[in-house]
Amino acid sequence: MLLPNPMMERFRWRAARLRCMSVAEVFHRLAVLMKSNLEKRGFFIASYPPVPNLSKHSVHWFGDIKNEDPAPYRLAADKILRGELDVFDLSNHHLGEPPEWNRDPLTGKIAPMVFGKTLDYRNEELVGNIKYVWEPSRHLHLVTLAQAYHLSRSDGYLEGLKLQLTSWFDQCPYLMGPQWSSSLEIGIRLINWYLVWQLIGGIESSLFKGKDGNVFRARWLQSIYQHVHFINSHYSRYSSANNHLIGEAAGVFIATTGWPFWSEFGKWQENAAEILERETLLQNTNDGVNREQALAYQQFVLDFLLLSKLTASANKFEFSKRWVSRVEKMLEFLASIMDTAGHLPMIGDADDGFVVKLCQGDNNWCPYRSLLAEGAVLFNRADFAVKSKYYDVKSRWLLGASGSDRFDRLSPDTVNLPIKRDFKQGGYFILGNDFECEHEVRMIVDAGPLGYLSIAAHGHADALSMTLFVGGKEILIDPGTYAYHTQKQWRDYFRGTSAHNTVRVDEQDQSVIGGNFMWLRKANVVGVTWNSDKDEDTLLASHDGYSRFSDPVHHKRTIRYNKISRKIYVIDAIKCKEDHLVELFWHFGECCRVEEHSTYVSIRNGSVTVKLQTKSQLGAKLRIVSGMNNPPLGWVSPRFGVKNPISTVVYTSLIHGDMEFRTEFAIEFNDSVSHDSSALVDAST
Repeated sequence: MLLPNPMMERFRWRAARLRCMSVAEVFHRLAVLMKSNLEKRGFFIASYPPVPNLSKHSVHWFGDIKNEDPAPYRLAADKILRGELDVFDLSNHHLGEPPEWNRDPLTGKIAPMVFGKTLDYRNEELVGNIKYVWEPSRHLHLVTLAQAYHLSRSDGYLEGLKLQLTSWFDQCPYLMGPQWSSSLEIGIRLINWYLVWQLIGGIESSLFKGKDGNVFRARWLQSIYQHVHFINSHYSRYSSANNHLIGEAAGVFIATTGWPFWSEFGKWQENAAEILERETLLQNTNDGVNREQALAYQQFVLDFLLLSKLTASANKFEFSKRWVSRVEKMLEFLASIMDTAGHLPMIGDADDGFVVKLCQGDNNWCPYRSLLAEGAVLFNRADFAVKSKYYDVKSRWLLGASGSDRFDRLSPDTVNLPIKRDFKQGGYFILGNDFECEHEVRMIVDAGPLGYLSIAAHGHADALSMTLFVGGKEILIDPGTYAYHTQKQWRDYFRGTSAHNTVRVDEQDQSVIGGNFMWLRKANVVGVTWNSDKDEDTLLASHDGYSRFSDPVHHKRTIRYNKISRKIYVIDAIKCKEDHLVELFWHFGECCRVEEHSTYVSIRNGSVTVKLQTKSQLGAKLRIVSGMNNPPLGWVSPRFGVKNPISTVVYTSLIHGDMEFRTEFAIEFNDSVSHDSSALVDAST
């Protein structure tokens, strides 16, 4: 077998990327390339920033925290001072003292010190895994050092902070290397620098005392200006204008508001605010769903928006009411799809990326519940407070002591959950009953688009897929992401159709992959019908992903949930004329025990038992797969870079012409009356 030629693979990627661009974008990219070449030669850059006017001030709002135990922060900070850092699946990894900022901790490869904008960071042979190179330089861990200093007033943490920043300035000179290749990474770094700046006392910090302190402060401020100048010159545009653009604008807005020391910052602040206003409304539907169709990125974007809102409010800057309302709607969506135990399905891409990481020693911390706690205070929403469960550490740091008081005053007495169950614009529907109770059944069905813009970068081929949580237990799951820039086989599997609870035809994904963050042909969901009453929820939809075949194949799915019998009926109708191989996949959570019986499959997770039966006119071959490598099947990725085996039930049928899979899930609790599932109920009655 011929091994793939890396050069040929890169050529194919570029050709596919070009196909996803409009004519206007092609010309834009050519202009950017020309500008980058001029920047490489010293034009249009900020090698010598203007002298800052330090008499200008902004209002510091971060770190007004009371009675916080410094011990977990000091423990975490001491680990950082020893050179140890958690980088995705690498725990307590020794990065060096000071860190080697341009070394990939996963492979050991050191990225070359070339002009950042022309560095091919997608080339694993050149830079290693770029995610692992970038992550430490987001400088989330520097905030931990600043927190430890803020709570303990131990100068050792200030000196450690100075050592880390100085080594970063030395190893990552302006415009050179991987840390100057992505505007998003630069934006996140700016945000964390601003939190550090506030925690250590701002312009009057003891870190800046004396001649050496003044030199260090001048060097840091010079880099801040260069960071902002870089993003302002290199915002993501056209098909790349997704969460990156929001993160870049948030970085510039927060930096220009927090460090108002240069006259240009006023103009750049206004521009960044305009981008935030426009893109928040464009990238998120009226019903609060992020158009990238990836829940982890909804969390990511919300952090950018809430941090911008907090910075703006403290400094008397107002975003529009429409913008504020859209942010609130985004939180409503998260609150609605979260089950009673705090689970959310891992829909779309996830890379364990956070804008900030403020909690230490809280193993139960949940980023989604944390956002809802912040939303409860900012929008005076008792329903958000109920879903968040408690006022967490991150919220205490961001909203201060007054935020805690406001959270405690919210009354849950009149709360009715879930807030909303049909997100027609976003393409998600919630079926179930007994919400927020011990016997809750919560099913989330994906009947939305593949992703956002022409490349749909973070979407998965999961049209009409469904997840199921029962009594706070994961039953049917979305298996997650695992890899991004590397390990193509696994990248393609986890975002492919066979990794989701839906139907695949002829071993082909519903949508056609064009690269790690690119889809060439996208399945469209059509004909959505939703109905809910006191006895039953029903959803009907279809997609056109397989209409591209020479013999077009049409997949229509009908899902009914009977609230009285606690039974789910799924009909997958396939329409075609010729021979096709049809597979139906059901992926079960890590804690599920899955066993095949003579007439059904049993799924047990704690107090919950689900009995699964599937029938078709032509018969279907049943197999239960776990942890298969070639081809990949039966895996979940609970964290980026981590994959664990799970049980996946596959029904396979070779068909000629139209056929139907008829599936029943009978849900039982060990303290409830058992339902008879010995016979499959006709879901059409």
